[in-house]
Amino acid sequence: MTDSEIAENVREVLGEVLPALAMDSVGVEVLGVDSGIVQVRLNGTCTGCPSSVRAVVMGLEEELTRRVPGVRYLEALP
Repeated sequence: MTDSEIAENVREVLGEVLPALAMDSVGVEVLGVDSGIVQVRLNGTCTGCPSSVRAVVMGLEEELTRRVPGVRYLEALP
């Protein structure tokens, strides 16, 4: 699977889970995919709290690696 196909599938999955995150004022922007590494930027209330960022990234990473073939891990960028 190509990086662009992975990115498309990632956006589909995020479309399903983002409404739940938005209830806690958390947003996720997909910046790109490079060799199966999904690069995201978090925004909203979680950006100032390292433990929140870690929890969100770990939860998203688990969901994406389970549902999207080719995703290796998530990388949260500033």
